[in-house]
Amino acid sequence: MSFEPGINDFSLNVLHNRTWDFRLIIPETGPNEKLPLFVNLHGGALTPRPDAHKGTSCLIEPALEDLPAFVLSPNSQGGLWSDLSNETQVLSLVAFAIEQLNIDPERVVVTGYSDGGNGSWFFADFHPEEFSAGIPMASAYGLTKTQDGLVKKIDIPLYVIQGEFDEIFPFTNTETWVEQAVNVGSEITLVKAVGLTHGEPCAYLPYLK
Repeated sequence: MSFEPGINDFSLNVLHNRTWDFRLIIPETGPNEKLPLFVNLHGGALTPRPDAHKGTSCLIEPALEDLPAFVLSPNSQGGLWSDLSNETQVLSLVAFAIEQLNIDPERVVVTGYSDGGNGSWFFADFHPEEFSAGIPMASAYGLTKTQDGLVKKIDIPLYVIQGEFDEIFPFTNTETWVEQAVNVGSEITLVKAVGLTHGEPCAYLPYLK
């Protein structure tokens, strides 16, 4: 693959006749400069959309305009981000990006909106060794329990942004999950996106910045 500064869209054939479609946004870097990687998980994951991974212009791109960073934006192929096939895709593409590009493996952030936010919780919860932090937006997540039935601590910091009037994933539910996770030692900051409903992803820009 040839990588150029700016937007790079790829389609990669993998095992079992599957295709991984993804976007890599590559900043200008010096030869030895290691930069962060933001893994951007799109919303509406259960709706197959060939160009879903290309919807980066209203939120993640402008949010990072003052922060040189790589962006990896995969396509869910119509499955939830927590499905095994997408779990494999995301982890494999992150490993591939770190191997091929000047990415600091200690600064890998998973973020996303709606289903992508739910996926951000999932990867922060189950794969803290691959990710340094998570930024779920407009999301919902049923916290993982230990064998004793207690809420499990999430081992990486989270910055959770939730719309005040989100009608699909109510703010109070997310607030409760955050409180429960913080009570067992998780490092989570919850930010209320004042006045926002669920269908306003671009309006989350000032909060993500």
